[in-house]
Amino acid sequence: MAIRTVKVTAKKLEQKKKRIKYTKRIVIFLFLFLLALFFILMVIYKGGNFTVTLDPNFSLESGIVLYDNLEYKTPRNKLYAEELEFMDNISVDWLPSDIDTEGDGAHNGDNYIAYTFYVGNEGERTIHYWYEVNVLDVIKNVDEAIRIMIYQNGNRTIYAKLNSVTGEPEEGTTPFYSEETPVLQQRTEFQPGDIDKYTVVIYLEGDDPECVDAIIGGEIKLNMRIMEEHVDNEKEGR
Repeated sequence: MAIRTVKVTAKKLEQKKKRIKYTKRIVIFLFLFLLALFFILMVIYKGGNFTVTLDPNFSLESGIVLYDNLEYKTPRNKLYAEELEFMDNISVDWLPSDIDTEGDGAHNGDNYIAYTFYVGNEGERTIHYWYEVNVLDVIKNVDEAIRIMIYQNGNRTIYAKLNSVTGEPEEGTTPFYSEETPVLQQRTEFQPGDIDKYTVVIYLEGDDPECVDAIIGGEIKLNMRIMEEHVDNEKEGR
């Protein structure tokens, strides 16, 4: 009987060792998973709420440059706007009347993001290019009440989702091209020596019917991309 008792105890100890071994593997797996998730989120939110990128291959081939200071014209492939820790809803009428001309780079104000940058053609041929604004991430459906105001060479367009009640465009706005790509436009006949000025303003419209308490604490991450071509995957059936 004593010998059998020792065998049973050894078997239990072996099972316990296996459980500890499996538990360690699970803990290590969860740690690596959370670490990977952390780095993914860090990459997504690097640079704040709004960034501008230029396709590097397009830049090399065409001579297109991107910069946010008209005096120094230091070319970059990516520009970062300063983020806001908190954004309350406002009205378009509260924005400064000179917001397109008050400065280069980041010039945020109370409850809005404002960023001015330039696209220049330093190549030798006339080209066409596309610019699009993509939603990289959105939390708590804050995009339902967001406004994306773009000045292109002084001409202002405000983009917004359709009115959730009427299904019609919000007053004074152009509907989003799609939920993932709110803005998609082509710039044609961009000649050598030309410089396009852009000012992008992002804010929450208080008069939007979707600007409700449910979106409090929401976040949105946007990227504006300058590229040679646009492929509409939906229309291509992809």
